[in-house]
Amino acid sequence: MRIPALTAVALAALPAQVAAQEGADLVNVDLGLLVLTIVVFLLVLVVLGKFAWGPMLGALEAREDGIRSSIDEAKAMRAEAEELREEHRKELADARRQSQEILAEGRAAAERIRGEMEEKARHEADRILERARIEIGRERDAALEEIRRESVELALAAASRLLDERLTADRDRQLVEGYLKDIRAEQVEA
Repeated sequence: MRIPALTAVALAALPAQVAAQEGADLVNVDLGLLVLTIVVFLLVLVVLGKFAWGPMLGALEAREDGIRSSIDEAKAMRAEAEELREEHRKELADARRQSQEILAEGRAAAERIRGEMEEKARHEADRILERARIEIGRERDAALEEIRRESVELALAAASRLLDERLTADRDRQLVEGYLKDIRAEQVEA
């Protein structure tokens, strides 16, 4: 046994005077006391095993189970968080892709509308130009008609004067030029 060996070593280490004072009782082993100590020790072991170590071990096992379940739960939550993060990343990428598509569609629609508006404006400008050309042609024709009518009237008026007064070619020219001056003067006054 180790305990008596340790006791012997401890006693050997004590100074000789201490051993001498205590006498021989320190070295002698009392068998009754030894048996009683062993019985008490075993009884304490049984009582502690039944009432203390069992509940302590149960509490430690329960704590270990709680920690293990917490670790498993944390792992499951971490895996779920990873799945959610991946799903969120995919949704974000999808949302970005959709927004790019919407922007592209918007740009295409704006370009198409701009092209349509340009085409309508070009068509409207062509129509306005055509109407202006037609109107200018009518005005030109009307002006030419007016000039022809006035020329005829001038020619008739000049001819009637010439017929009223039949003189020389110089006199005919003077009469026509005088008549034209009178007409111009009338137009300026009007």
